Amino acid sequence: MRALGAPGALGLGVLLALLPPPAPAETFTAMLSVRRALGSEGRLLRRLRTYLREESARLRRIASLIKRLHSDWPNVVYSDEAAENTQALHDSFKEVEQELPGAEDLDGAARALMRLQDVYALSVKGMANGVFQRAGAGRPPLYSPGRRISLSADDCFHVGKVAYDTGDYYHSIAWLEEAVSLFRLSYGSWNPEDRSSLEDALDHLAFSYFMAGNISHALSLSREFLHYDPSNGRVARNVAKYEKLLEMGTAVSAGPLQRPNGTRLQSRDAYEELCQRPRGQLAPELHPHLGCSYETNGNPYLLLQPAKKEMVWIQPYVALYHDFISDDEAETIKGLAGPWLQRSVVASGEKQQKAEYRISKSAWLKDTADPVVRALEQRIAAVTGLDLRPPYAEYLQVVNYGLGGHYEPHFDHATSRKSPLYRMKSGNRIATVMIYLSAVEAGGSTAFIYANFSVPVVKNAALFWWNLRRNGDGDGDTLHAGCPVLAGDKWVANKWIHEHGQEFRRPCSANPQD
Repeated sequence: MRALGAPGALGLGVLLALLPPPAPAETFTAMLSVRRALGSEGRLLRRLRTYLREESARLRRIASLIKRLHSDWPNVVYSDEAAENTQALHDSFKEVEQELPGAEDLDGAARALMRLQDVYALSVKGMANGVFQRAGAGRPPLYSPGRRISLSADDCFHVGKVAYDTGDYYHSIAWLEEAVSLFRLSYGSWNPEDRSSLEDALDHLAFSYFMAGNISHALSLSREFLHYDPSNGRVARNVAKYEKLLEMGTAVSAGPLQRPNGTRLQSRDAYEELCQRPRGQLAPELHPHLGCSYETNGNPYLLLQPAKKEMVWIQPYVALYHDFISDDEAETIKGLAGPWLQRSVVASGEKQQKAEYRISKSAWLKDTADPVVRALEQRIAAVTGLDLRPPYAEYLQVVNYGLGGHYEPHFDHATSRKSPLYRMKSGNRIATVMIYLSAVEAGGSTAFIYANFSVPVVKNAALFWWNLRRNGDGDGDTLHAGCPVLAGDKWVANKWIHEHGQEFRRPCSANPQD
């Protein structure tokens, strides 16, 4: 049995609705790409206003009735000026076509909303109203934006349809319920941006409930559908089928829907609890061995301006260096990386590939790209005491997270000798330096799963940790994740340092287990 299908759209205008879909641009994977798409829309709107102004001027030039009917209307329709105006509008669209969101971006945005719903335990109704409200009565909002942006019935339908198409009825029911509720409120009115209708939402919701085992509710929704479209034979047959199942008593009892576990690691609950934790780590009084200090690390580079070190955790060793980079340096690095951003990939065996569990775009910068990059590398070397000369460290990776951008639990170091990391011939990643190049309004923390703490985004700070123990084994406690960005634009710069070249800078311990 198939449900009625209609392509959904999130905020597409009438003009774009009438034009052929552009090639996928992976806009949803980086907020910089989203801003560029908004700029492209602005250019299109300016061109459209010019087109309408010039066409209106042409029409106003028509004089008397007889003359209009005899010659002017054919001139209006077939004139070279009309063709030129239309061609100018078409050319403007072609210029920005590759920058506009495609079908993949719409689906990516829908999956981002479901990801935020899951990780932060958000209410779908609250999200539709532009409020990040945790599910459950009486719970305060997780984040209240200064300006609410509500989702339309069509938006909610599209999110539910993306889940529906993958057999994910846990999410499809929640979003389609909201779509049905909103469509009922506006039934009879026409919205030119809507690609779907109340009937579409009822049809998909009914089948979702049927697949979830709730036959009686599927029957009720299908009957409501027939109230609006009594001639639909397929839904009428569904009603008869549901009635027969209920009469025979063979309907499966509807139990609570189980959320699908899409994560590739068995740490979803711990990961989400850490992302939801309001202040990141546990109370400071429970960890008296942690503290702050000014550090020179025995390096003359830091004598006049010591590093501001906050000890975040002991095992694994994690430190946060405040004011590690200036605002101007951060903006320079983002500007250098912006034109080169590409969809981030992950290691999969001996290959690298895109993955749903990492939503961002990244670019690599050599230290020769700009004096700011070279100065930053010198600062990292001074603070860590490690050798960053090639091939002992990778280029600086700059990352911009997208809609609900995240990176599920992972290790920075290779866990297999087949990993592409070993192609550098400089061993495994011994340490990570992650610099927060921007602030975010909500979300985006770095969560260490097994160590049970998280670090919120601190603008211009650098987070440092050892990936390997002194004996060269990977430190399992460094399993970490980038929590989804709930609100804001998250940029980070990663510097991965390899173990070769560090033999005398971080020597082995007398204890072989260390």
